[in-house]
Amino acid sequence: MKRRNFLQLPLAAAALPLAAQTAPQVRPKQGFKVESGKGRYQEELLIMGGRFECKVSGKDTGGDLCIYDTFREAKGGPALHVHHEQDEWFYVVKGEFLFRVGEGTFSLRPGDSAFGPRTVPHTFAKTSDGAGQMLIVWQPAGSMEDFFYQMSRMSKDIPANPEVVLKQMFASHGMEVIGPPLKI
Repeated sequence: MKRRNFLQLPLAAAALPLAAQTAPQVRPKQGFKVESGKGRYQEELLIMGGRFECKVSGKDTGGDLCIYDTFREAKGGPALHVHHEQDEWFYVVKGEFLFRVGEGTFSLRPGDSAFGPRTVPHTFAKTSDGAGQMLIVWQPAGSMEDFFYQMSRMSKDIPANPEVVLKQMFASHGMEVIGPPLKI
């Protein structure tokens, strides 16, 4: 093998994973309907006192985005966390929520929305009595569907060390827990 070819081989091999990551994914050629009370592909997901229904899957968008309709009865919300590769948008349908995004804290009511840019710490908590509902969008989709599926499994059989398991689960899906949930 010539020296020049020998030196080019590792460069070409290193570029293969990058080319695979940027290859376009197959997108559907027609629309679809997701009925009220149903998720796109998965069974009902019950997570930390809430119900999560996938309305648009990353599989539907070539990984570009994912949309969930979430329903909450209990007050509270997730730990302060950051998405390293995803933006997140919240739209309140029902109930009242307190949000922290970066250094800002604000209340949202039905019709209000909030944006959490990637790499900016954020959290929220349902503060009102009764039912709460939010549409949540992640862009790109990342592995949020798998994250929620795993979370629903954990809720059914809570491990002996839930904080450690939760931090590991966040990390394996491109997120990081960096603080406690909001106190309400």
